[in-house]
Parts: sequence; C-alpha cells; structure tokens
Amino acid sequence: MAEKEKDTDLTDKEAQIPGNIPVLPVRDIVVFPYMIIPLFVGREISIKAIDHALSSNRMILLLTQRDLSIENPTSGDLYTVGTVGMIMRMLKLPDGRVKVLVQGLSKAKVTRFTKVDPFIAADIKKIEEIKIPALKIEEEAQIRTVKEQLDKAVSYGKTILPDIMVVIENLDEPGRLADLVASNLGMKTEQAQEILEISDPIIRLKRVSDILSREIELLIVQQKIQSEARGEIDKTQREYFLREQLKAIQKELGDIDERAEEIKEFRKKIEDAKMPEKVLPEAEKQLKRLEKMHPDSAEAATIRTYLDWLVELPWAKSTKDNLDIKGAKKVLNEDHYDLEKVKERILEYLSVRKIKEKMKGPILCFIGPPGVGKTSLGRSIARALGREFIRMSLGGVRDEAEIRGHRRTYVGALPGRIIQGIKQAGTNNPVFMLDEIDKIGMDFRGDPSSALLEVLDPEQNFSFADHYLTVPFDLTNVMFITTGNLTDTIPGPLRDRMEIIYLSGYTEEEKLGIAKKYLLPKQLEEHGLTSKIVNIPDEGLKVLISQYTREAGVRNLEREIANLCRKVAKRIAEGKEKQFEVTAKNIHNFLGAPKFLPEEEMEHDEVGVSTGLAWTEAGGDIIYIEATTMKGKGTLTLTGQLGDVMKESAQAALSYVRSKAEMLDISEDVFSATDVHIHVPAGAIPKDGPSAGITIATALASVFTGRPVNKNIAMTGEVTLRGRVLPIGGLKEKTLAAKRMGIKKIILPKRNKKDIDDIPKYIKKDMVFIFADTMDQVMNVALIAKKEKRSKK
Repeated sequence: MAEKEKDTDLTDKEAQIPGNIPVLPVRDIVVFPYMIIPLFVGREISIKAIDHALSSNRMILLLTQRDLSIENPTSGDLYTVGTVGMIMRMLKLPDGRVKVLVQGLSKAKVTRFTKVDPFIAADIKKIEEIKIPALKIEEEAQIRTVKEQLDKAVSYGKTILPDIMVVIENLDEPGRLADLVASNLGMKTEQAQEILEISDPIIRLKRVSDILSREIELLIVQQKIQSEARGEIDKTQREYFLREQLKAIQKELGDIDERAEEIKEFRKKIEDAKMPEKVLPEAEKQLKRLEKMHPDSAEAATIRTYLDWLVELPWAKSTKDNLDIKGAKKVLNEDHYDLEKVKERILEYLSVRKIKEKMKGPILCFIGPPGVGKTSLGRSIARALGREFIRMSLGGVRDEAEIRGHRRTYVGALPGRIIQGIKQAGTNNPVFMLDEIDKIGMDFRGDPSSALLEVLDPEQNFSFADHYLTVPFDLTNVMFITTGNLTDTIPGPLRDRMEIIYLSGYTEEEKLGIAKKYLLPKQLEEHGLTSKIVNIPDEGLKVLISQYTREAGVRNLEREIANLCRKVAKRIAEGKEKQFEVTAKNIHNFLGAPKFLPEEEMEHDEVGVSTGLAWTEAGGDIIYIEATTMKGKGTLTLTGQLGDVMKESAQAALSYVRSKAEMLDISEDVFSATDVHIHVPAGAIPKDGPSAGITIATALASVFTGRPVNKNIAMTGEVTLRGRVLPIGGLKEKTLAAKRMGIKKIILPKRNKKDIDDIPKYIKKDMVFIFADTMDQVMNVALIAKKEKRSKK
C-alpha cells in the first residue's frame, strides 16, 4: 500500500490561533505546550479532524478523554482544557491508521463545542501564560529545588533522557519548567490534567515539586526492596522477586492486588462453609501457606484446588427429611408394585426419625436378580424422603483410590468417588446408592471392598478420612443403599456391616400388575399410542409374560411390550388398521411363535415319575424326575445336566431307599442286579440345588415298589440318609409354579411352615400344604397303593 507523507517546517510557533478549531481526542496522555509527540490515530472522527486541520491552518486542539475505555467519545467525555497543537508531519499507514507528529503551542479552554459530526470542533479561548518580569528569591529557590529533585530521582533510577535533562538545566521560566518536568515524569492522566489546568506558573511548579517528592519516596522504597531482596535472588526466583516488588509498591500506594483478593475470598468461603473444629485449622493452615507462596508455582495450584474442595463440600448443609409417613408411603407405592418388605423398612426408618431427630443413616443392601427394580427403588426412596440421590457403580472397580481418593503428592490427584458424590449432591445427607457391590474387583492397586468397610460401618464412618482431603468427613447422615445379585461374592466383613434385604423375582401375577400399571402405559406413551388404539387384556399379557419372557425381573417384558408397540405403530403407519385388540390367541401375529413353552401336565399317575418344584432366576418352575430300572450290576446313571449338589441328592436318595428295602417290601437282591437311571427332562438346561432330594427318593421308591406317584401332588425338600426332610428356600415362587400347573397339593418340609406367612394370600388360595418331617411321611402321601390303583382301573 502506498504511503503518503506531508512535512512542514514549523517556523512560526506564535502563529495566530483561530477561535474555532477541530478537536483530536487523545487517550492515556496529556499534551503540554512545547511538547513534541507522535500520535497514532485510528478513529474515523479523529482522522477527519486531522484532514480538516491539514486543509486549513494545520492546527488542532488536543483534549484528553476522561474515560479511556470509551471508543467513540462525545463532547461530554472530554476535558475542556487542552493544548493547541501544530501538525508537523503526517504519515498514512498500510493498516488505515494515521501517524502524526504534533507540537504543543499553547493552552486553550473550550467555551463551546460547535460540531460533533463528522468530527468534533469547538470554540476556544487561548490561555495566556502569566509573564513574570523578575523572579523573587523564593521563586528561584523553587526552580532550583525542582531541578535538584529531578536529579535525585534520576539517581534513584528514574529514567529521563539526558537531552531532556540538559534542556531542564538551562530553563529558568517556572511555567515551561513545570510543563517539561510534568510531561516526562510518567504521571497518571488525572494528575497531568490537573497540572495543565493550573494557569499560575509558580503554583504549577509547586504542585510538580510535590509530585516529585512523592515519586522520590517511592523510588527510595523501591530501592530498599531491591537491596533487601538482592541477596536472596537467583535465576529461578527472578519472577517471584518482581512480583514481591510490585506487591510492596502497591502496598505503599494503597492499591489491592488480585492475590490479596483471592486470599480474602478464600477466607470468606472458609467462614461460610462452617467447617467442623477438626477441619478448620487445616483449612487455615493451607490458606496461610498459599499466602506466602509464589502464585504461579505448581504447589500453589495444588493448594488452591485443595482449598476449593474443602470450601465446596457441604459440611453443614443438609436437606430436611420429609417425615410425612402417609406421603412417603404414597410415593413408594406410585413408583413400585409390591416389594412390601422394603417399603416397610423405609417407613420404619422415617417413623423412628420422626421420634428421634438425630440418628445414624441405615445401610441397606438389596440382593436380587437383575431387573427387579433395585436401582430404581433407591431413587424412589430418595424421592420419598425428600433427599438428593447419588448413584455410583462399583462393577469392575479395582483401585482402592476410587473409594479413598489419591494422595495430593500425585499429579492430577482427586478425592475418591464417595467425596465426589457428596460434593455433587450439595448436601451431607443424600441417599447414596452403591450399585453392583458384588462385582468389586481386586488387584495390585488395592482392595476396594476393604476400603468400603470404613464407609459402610456406622461406628467408623463418622470420621471418614479421604486420602486427598486428609481431614475427617462425617458420613453418618448419609443413607447408603447397596445392590447386588448374589451375596456369595461379597466379602464376609463387608456383608456383616449391611442390613441385607432380599428381593425375590416377581411372580406372574406381580408381573401382570407391573405391566398394567407401569410398563404398558410407559411404552404406549413412548410410541405415540393410547389405550384406545391398543388394548391388551389380562389374558394376552399373561401369555406375553409366560411364553415370551423367562426372567426374574421385568426388563425383557418391557422390551417385548416395546416390540409389540412397534409392530402396531408400523401397521398404523401403513394404514392397515386403526385399532388393535391383542389377545392370547392372536399375540403370535405380532411377536411370532412363543419362545418358551410350559411343562405339559401329566395325564395320569405313573410309576417312577414324580413332580418336583424348582427355583430359578426367572421364578418358580416344575420339574418331572423320571426313574427307571433295568438288569445290570447296581450302577446309578444320572442324566439331564445335573449339578454336583443334585447328583449327591440322588446318591443319598438311592441309599435311603436301599436302607428301607424291608419296610418297602423290596428284595435286597434287586439292588445288586439292577441298574438305575435317573433323568430330569429338558436336558439342555443345567439344573442344581438342594431341594430335589425327596422328589428323587419318591421316584426311586415308586420304581422299586411298582407303586405309582400321585400326579396331583408336587413336592420340594432335601433328604438325608436317615430320611429326614430338610428345609428349602424360594417357597413363594415354587408354590406359584405349582398353582400355574393346576396342582393344589404340595409336600413341604415341616420346618418351612413358618414361611407360609410370607406367601401372598392370592397364591395360597385353594392350596393344600402337607408338612413332612421324614421321608416315610412323604411316601405315605405321594405313593398310591397297588390295590388302590387296581380299584381305579
């Protein structure tokens, strides 16, 4: 870009100053008479003012802005006293700006701003310098004092060009001396403007002398700081020294630096956090360390982060519990179907909390198969209590630091996830769910389950010490809820600290209720459907539950309902139909052939076939145990993918039958000359568990005696070699399985009689429970006498 340059020899500095003149606003500088200064001009109004001045008499009024931040100043943003300057040289730069060299001629005062567009112009009155014909002794002394002060300032390190010092030394006019010294001291804009506006040269010189005195004091303090710090400074401390120097200067000036503001802010936050007595001294200690430390050092950043964590933790913040028992019960019932034991436990906690204000939070452990609502139950509990909810998954966690945090000596150290969760909650009494506690790992980085011992122990967690914080945090107000599928993989000491509540799988009737109340409305809404468009009666839902899903929870059930909704939505989009009735007979048109078929009911009593009851993760089921004999050498064959426990039950059952051969009227020679084969149908499905003993023994007794087993009786229980019947679990699910098959009589161990109360009334209705202590009692009920069989024929 071409450069244009205009040059003028300023020959007449006393040129006639016009009454109206263009104004050039300047920032961060005050121009004095006789001062030659280069200015860079970029604003449009300023460039137009310069162009106008160059086209006339080259004179322009230099007025300083009151506020430096204003980009487009108006007449009200400018001081009214300034200096009329002569543009000596002008140069246009490639970036569009203009560089001008200006010499101050005389002071002038604005009487009226006459123009603001396209540039500012003003009527001015020249301020004549008061002429002093002869200097008095005091005035000469004042001039000499100022010159000596300036020499002293230079000796203490003030930078002034030697040429300027020569000019000052030869000046005897008090006004010009004051202006020249003021323009080279580098004072603030307000001070320089004050000097400019003083018309009396002697008063002006005295004011400059006062400012010089303060400047010398500052330079002395600065030199003192330098001399004190010089002995300790080295290459790595240079930056620190400069900042300390700045701090001392600001202290002398009464200014406040950013670092002091930060310390003050931290101190206020520490007060507001209401930390416990054991924590407060540590916070104050670290704050003092930060105050003495270099702000840009690595350790200062570490301490700053540490203090941030301390002040942001909710030491004294807690949410008020909702102690309305009826309201809490309503919330729990809205979110979950059944699960009465868990709901009762939460309501008990609320009741005690209503009576006693301060109590430790319970530590509950929900154990149950996947999909039964363990995690969502925790969220529902938090809603019922009116507390914040935090969830943390422990599945696959192998590092102890995940629980306790990292020590601050490590780069990127952070508190453990317990403290992180508390901070995220913003209160010290949230509902804290630790999911998948049975899947914690362990390796060379430590044992997280051992670290959890302190977290989940009410006698220890009042002073939980995170490795990062190193100060105790009280976790007694937190309600911890853990979840898992099995208790076997949870270490004993950890299991001992928790109140375990077992959530068994849902029965078919419970799944039906959940589907009608929660799953179906949810999926209809998500797929843009309504109950008027899609109607699924109870019978259709029952087929969907029993023949298309096999699980303890309801996840797959929700997927199948979603699948059904998609099929319906597709048909509506294709314009085939607008209303759908999904029944037990036509559900396969939407979901295809059934995935699971129930066991077929036996048509008549058979020899060597007994009906057992089994518990699976998908709920209860019936199993038929078949036994047959053939000539051989007394060997026992077991098929049907039986587990070790079930194999041992079969061995014990056979030994029991052999020991009772005389009572059962069986020849003892038969056992040595007969091979026995026991088979449990559905051979592709593994089977195990300690509840098939009496069923196997009944089938063996039937095959050896030739007495058929009553097909209307199902049984469950373990048998010993002495014939004692041992108790079992999963009674609710097993009873429901029998009821589904139309079997109304069940033989149970006598010691399970107490568990009958836990079975819902709708399951127990029309059912007959026969309690047996010994295997003899079982056979008396289950086996049909031969003559009875003949009479039936």
